[in-house]
Amino acid sequence: MSATIQHVFVLMLENRSFDHMLGFSGITGTDAESGQPTRINGLAGTEANTFQGQTFAVAESAGFVMPADPGHEFTGVVEQLCGTGADYPPSGAYPPIVNSGFVASWVASGGQDRPAEIMKCFSPASLPVLNALAQEFVVCDNWHASMPGPTWPNRLFVHAASAGGLDHSPTTAEIVLWESLNGFSFQNGTIFDAMKAKNISRRLYAGDDFPMVSAIKGIDLSDVRPYHLFAQDVAQGSYPFSYTFIEPSYNVLNDYKDSTSQHPLDDVTRGEMLIKVTYEAIRNSPLWNNSLLIVTWDEHGGFYDHAIPPRAVAPGDTQAAHNKFGFNFEQYGPRVPAIIVSPMIPRNLVDHRLYDHASIPGTLEALFGLAPLTQRDAAAAKLTPLVSLATPRATPATLPQPAQSGFGPPPTFAAHEFLAAAAIAPVARPADSINEGNLPGVIHAALRSDLELSPPGQHAAIMAHVSSLKTRADASLYLEQVRQKVRVAKTTPATA
Repeated sequence: MSATIQHVFVLMLENRSFDHMLGFSGITGTDAESGQPTRINGLAGTEANTFQGQTFAVAESAGFVMPADPGHEFTGVVEQLCGTGADYPPSGAYPPIVNSGFVASWVASGGQDRPAEIMKCFSPASLPVLNALAQEFVVCDNWHASMPGPTWPNRLFVHAASAGGLDHSPTTAEIVLWESLNGFSFQNGTIFDAMKAKNISRRLYAGDDFPMVSAIKGIDLSDVRPYHLFAQDVAQGSYPFSYTFIEPSYNVLNDYKDSTSQHPLDDVTRGEMLIKVTYEAIRNSPLWNNSLLIVTWDEHGGFYDHAIPPRAVAPGDTQAAHNKFGFNFEQYGPRVPAIIVSPMIPRNLVDHRLYDHASIPGTLEALFGLAPLTQRDAAAAKLTPLVSLATPRATPATLPQPAQSGFGPPPTFAAHEFLAAAAIAPVARPADSINEGNLPGVIHAALRSDLELSPPGQHAAIMAHVSSLKTRADASLYLEQVRQKVRVAKTTPATA
């Protein structure tokens, strides 16, 4: 273990591209590698897509809430990156990337009344928390989603330097099959498995009851702690965990409303508050001088980014069982923001080196003396060279308040209120299919908790019940049932 960094924290939010969040930030600073003055690879303002003969340029006018959810499944991202009509040949080379199909894909996803919306990006004033953090610490402007596709496989790369072959959002039929085979697993295990084998401690925090990480084989209900306890936990000098992974709340059944994930359908300022509260809890704790915080986003969410994603090193593990499109994982997805935070890092760095989510397990391996899980994390750039100061430097105790968005109450709630905001709320589109976006993944997390809390003799009936769920209303009833089980279990001494 590094004598300097003893605690690594990762906060991963949802579905935002680098240009969408920071393209107009104009951040300048010191090149993290060369030490020379530099600026981020942002927007000139002339970048554009053409659709049906009309040109839609980037604009510094993004709204806090999107009118529809931009497409970001595998085939939609092929169109965004490669243009209308592009097709990925199974097991073949990814088509040439020209970033020309974002507007066309957005229109097909429900943006036909506002085609320019997907090209809009935030001003620095709209995201004061993110911009303050980026300018004070390290902003990585060449950090890519690990594959050109949706949330689920990209989040798996954080935990296993692989998606286990998964190249799409799973269905409920798939998750029931995984559970019949003892859960979603990886040929080489996960970073949690590797740390456990070396007696390196880790903890998981969640903004609601069903974080996606808990769907992974080897993660138990007792491993996940409510986020509202995070600040008080790290304030204790006895916090023993070397690695902490934090998930926001999602509230998928109500189309992400009142969540902290920064999903496009919800107010982005709530995620700004989550970033602020997380930073300030660590910064003002006894752990600060030996801590590293990584704030990033799982994938681009369909939003425009001008940078061309490069080819990638395939993980090299088993793929076939979870592979729908024949994707070979030799292509990165679009850029996402990534901010690296520590008092052991010089102020105001811009890091142009190539990273992806496998850099997170790769960095943990470098810090804690672990072997690589796959060929991807073995090849990934590590964050350890950024930790270059001999002694901790002065850093701000607080970050600015989020902007006032006009959507609901101002985001001034305290950390303990995040959990209440994440309670399962009214169901949007109750008759729609259950097999949509992140919902099956959340159901998978709930299913694993349900099985863990139930006698083995009930497991077959539980999985049969989940197999029978068809609509979002069905999902709501099941999630509420399991949520009550989880809440009761977490109040007992055995799992508190």
